[in-house]
Amino acid sequence: MTKAAFAFELGRFLDQADDIVKPEKLFGLVCDFALNFDCQWIAYGSLPSKCLKPVRGMLNYPDEWQQRYLEMRYDKIDPIFRTSRNRTGAFRWSDVYNDSRTTEDERRVFDEAAAFGLKSGISVPLHRPDGSLAVVSFAHVHDREFEHITITYLELVALHFHLRIADFTNSNDAEEPVRLSLREKECISWVARGKSSWEIGKILHISDNTVNFHIKNVLKKLDSSNRTLAAIKASNIGIINV
Repeated sequence: MTKAAFAFELGRFLDQADDIVKPEKLFGLVCDFALNFDCQWIAYGSLPSKCLKPVRGMLNYPDEWQQRYLEMRYDKIDPIFRTSRNRTGAFRWSDVYNDSRTTEDERRVFDEAAAFGLKSGISVPLHRPDGSLAVVSFAHVHDREFEHITITYLELVALHFHLRIADFTNSNDAEEPVRLSLREKECISWVARGKSSWEIGKILHISDNTVNFHIKNVLKKLDSSNRTLAAIKASNIGIINV
């Protein structure tokens, strides 16, 4: 695709994004745009903060990798998070991997991600004046570097997406604190430990349908698109201890 074609696709994205009022549809639009650069996998979320409300996380990573990431608690050592706190522009994962400050445990996160199909990627830190920080990551199945022009376009899309999500969030600032029932806490706590609905049902002596019912309620209360994000968010804001 030529530069003119990429510019056209960016303009179309911006026009369409301004007409969207649902975060999920906006995320889908970002995913569609990223496919122009062979980026199949996208993730968006905020870094843990004790005083600031996290933005809604969204991602389409392979389910198996999400499960592995959660089981290993890689959110605690993910080098993308550490790097994002100290960077203001997009960066390649390969640069972080090869950085002498990156530990072997941190490199293992990248190595395992590659084994699940996320072989190369970039991340875009998104800092706001209130001190909050979100990150958008783009990855593809090919083991090749992202070109500078690709990074530029994806960074622009990530920034626009984040600003639009902030608009949605600001319209709901009067939210009540999240409150989970005892059973909901039990279910999402076991999810955070990598258990399936069937396994949780056996542990709690309830059916897996009942487990799924409680987890669905947790997803709604935590404004999360899947159980992995809900478990991480519940842990980060102190609802559960893992």
